[in-house]
Amino acid sequence: MTNATEAEQTTTGAGPIERWEVIVIGAGLSGMYQLHRLRQLGFKAHVYEAGGGVGGTWYWNCYPGARFDSESWTYGFSFSKELLRQWNWAEHFSGQPENLRYCNLVADMFDLRRDITFGARVKSAEWDEAANEWEAVFEDGRRARARYLITAIGPLSAPTMPAIEGIGDFQGEAWHTGLWPHEPVSFAGKRVAVIGTGASGVQAITEIAKTVGHLSVFQRTPNWCAPLRNSRIDAEIMNRIRAKYDEIFARCRETYGCFIHDADPRNALEVSTEEREALFEKLYNEPGFAFWQGNFRDVLINKAANDMMTAFVVKKIRARVKDQKVADKLIPTNHGFGTRRVPLESGYYEVFNQPNVELIDLRETPIERITAKGIKTSDAERHFDMIVFATGFDAITGAFDRIDIRGRAGKRLKEKWADGPRTYLGLQVESFPNMLTLVGPHNAATFCNLPRCIEQNVEWVSDLLCYMRERGLTRVEATASAEAAWTAHVHETAARLLLMQVDSWMTGVNKNVAGRHKRTFMAYAGGAPKYRQKCEDVAARGYEGFVLV
Repeated sequence: MTNATEAEQTTTGAGPIERWEVIVIGAGLSGMYQLHRLRQLGFKAHVYEAGGGVGGTWYWNCYPGARFDSESWTYGFSFSKELLRQWNWAEHFSGQPENLRYCNLVADMFDLRRDITFGARVKSAEWDEAANEWEAVFEDGRRARARYLITAIGPLSAPTMPAIEGIGDFQGEAWHTGLWPHEPVSFAGKRVAVIGTGASGVQAITEIAKTVGHLSVFQRTPNWCAPLRNSRIDAEIMNRIRAKYDEIFARCRETYGCFIHDADPRNALEVSTEEREALFEKLYNEPGFAFWQGNFRDVLINKAANDMMTAFVVKKIRARVKDQKVADKLIPTNHGFGTRRVPLESGYYEVFNQPNVELIDLRETPIERITAKGIKTSDAERHFDMIVFATGFDAITGAFDRIDIRGRAGKRLKEKWADGPRTYLGLQVESFPNMLTLVGPHNAATFCNLPRCIEQNVEWVSDLLCYMRERGLTRVEATASAEAAWTAHVHETAARLLLMQVDSWMTGVNKNVAGRHKRTFMAYAGGAPKYRQKCEDVAARGYEGFVLV
């Protein structure tokens, strides 16, 4: 559906150009809410979305087992009382089908689709200095211009395939978890290979194992996982949740990552062994990120404390996996628990007790190539009916890199960020006027219960555009000094965390992406409350650190 007929259009030798005040790229949660707010404020805004529907993450990631790792009732939008009254969550950690229904309800309730063009993948976006506006060019040849360009492209939206010879040779079914078909995929009676054991892999493996004929899991790097402990929500529980929404969102606003969980104020090294083990046991048996986000305050910054938490989880894994040689392979040795984002699981470790499931450790027998019939490792060739690539994403900056974004004097964003992102507040980039980056690098939203931080991002950007309109201003750009100071602050806040010693998408290292080998920091580790206060302070001082003209 397109609203191009309502857009102002000009025609050049290259064809018609759609014209708006604001272009938003992406119709996920951030793009939908940004569109809603801009329309409320009277801006002529339009969203361009590569997919065939709204939902972003929940549109593309429809692989088996995909679901929230945030409590559902903390994840949904808080901005609309009507939406909160109307929607009932069916599970404490909702699955992808329900999540997509929720996204479609949002689009329907606020009539968003009339200002969204689907099937429009952005090829390039270039700043026109003379016209003081952005021009976006799409893969289908469409062109659009606007004074402001807002990216709502998501931190995990650029799927990556592994650099394995022969990927195109396989003659069976092959799917990437981030590009899963919207039609049902059957595993019954099939020989299935899953490559990858990150968060998507953990979810998909657990679900595939329920019906598969034979499953082979190819693991390069094991991850620490914690139990999800999901359960249903009946009408009585939903009514209790609904009555507490104000309290729930206030709690999220106060915590480091906008989850309901917050760190225990004690240090693991300061309590007795009995007290420490008691808290570990209590949190391990609670749902969601309780064990990761609600643990002692020093477990993610002090190695000795982290070692204690890690040893506790090792015992839990060994108790759940029958074959201790398999358990050895499932237990990470190159990083401590919680120093990467923790996948939440529902019976993942027990999958490897099934007689029809095998774990192939790629550190022992690496993949040599994909063949027409399957996968050849250094020790054998195995034949499969299906290969599932759970090989993740080029995180945070990857979606930006896939668009040729050029700012002042033709400067390419990809080149500017070649050694790691540089931003101001994670919302703007020097040399790229009038471009605002929702959930971008160095933004608290990339280390957050996303919708909670999305709402903050969207409202701050919307206030900025209103401020400019009221004063007749048409251009905003971060100063080089503000960008340098914020980028330095981002790295300073991350330096104390153990995760900075670990290769992960948070630290910019991705073995599936060429050139992603230099460790940097992609998010903001100062916590959502501090980030929000900084943004508010900047606005209160007349948008300090920006040049507005």
